[in-house]
Amino acid sequence: MTHPFLDLAPLTAARFAAIERRVADLLATEQDVVIMQGEALLPLEGCIRGGARPGSTALNVVTGPYGQTFGDWLRDCGAEVVDLAVPFHSAVTAEQVERALAEHPEIDFVSLVHAEAATGNTNPVGEIGEVVRAHGALFMVDAVASVGAEPLLVDAWGVDLCVIGAQKAMGGPAGVSAVSVSARAWERMAANPKAPRQSYLSLLDWKARWIDAGRKALPHAPAQLEMLALDACLERIATDGLDTVMARHASAAAATRAGASALGGGLEPYVHDARDAAPVATTLRTPAGVDAAELVGRALAADPSLPLIAGGGALSKEMVRVNHYGVDATRDVVLSALGALGAALAGAGRTADVDAARAAVEKTWPKS
Repeated sequence: MTHPFLDLAPLTAARFAAIERRVADLLATEQDVVIMQGEALLPLEGCIRGGARPGSTALNVVTGPYGQTFGDWLRDCGAEVVDLAVPFHSAVTAEQVERALAEHPEIDFVSLVHAEAATGNTNPVGEIGEVVRAHGALFMVDAVASVGAEPLLVDAWGVDLCVIGAQKAMGGPAGVSAVSVSARAWERMAANPKAPRQSYLSLLDWKARWIDAGRKALPHAPAQLEMLALDACLERIATDGLDTVMARHASAAAATRAGASALGGGLEPYVHDARDAAPVATTLRTPAGVDAAELVGRALAADPSLPLIAGGGALSKEMVRVNHYGVDATRDVVLSALGALGAALAGAGRTADVDAARAAVEKTWPKS
């Protein structure tokens, strides 16, 4: 017996390189793009371990849990780390980054998450990139959640290492990821004796065995199904139009925020300023006395398919996250999620106005 997922013709080097070029187009970059055969944590860790080294000093911007993880990796590399932490209900500003760089002129590496889906905020990468480039530091951005949901202009913003994954706004697979690498970043890694080499984490291996070798022979067997799925989601974005895909995510975020505010029951947006709110997920603070994890459990009991989740760790008691990315960036999903939260609030003894929430969504995101 055969199966559509089995007995496929091998993925050629030419096809692999063509998919890399499509990723480069999506990122608006002329830099080298490497597609790595694993979830996005693979290139994220590879970038940090290649770019940071003992004796270097890194500015690590913390606006959510991924920023905290990056700080741990940077310290493990022997770098001195300056953490710039801001409240999770807000975004970092270019002015805050500029002050940190002025206070620590030795900083030569800056790590930042573009959009933190876990906390629902997004950071002004373009403005921060100007400050980082003026300082002369290498700039690494985690754009896993933001790519496809909001503008991402790697070259124009001076990003040296930009990591993406396809599993959120792109609506693609989780098993492959990609990173764009500037010439400055390649130089930094090549000069770092601690950078991974002959390792699954190694970007330098990809450069030597794939890019510098003319992209004629793949260094190892690719994750074929995931690569084909990545190509398919890039094709879908191209067909729909990137502006259309981003507008859909922006509409989902605005409608969710407006609907949740109208729903009442004590729910309120976790991110204070709508300008700081990510287009991929809206986080909500539960009222005092209502456990967020229990509220989400009640909501999912009626429909387990809804994109609702409680916050991670200590946030599980106070934060509800509505994930409206990829296939869930639709008006109907937003309405269903708010309706389920309204019913769950009523079950917790709170008064919620589902009709008002629906009206707010329809006003913010009318039917086309």
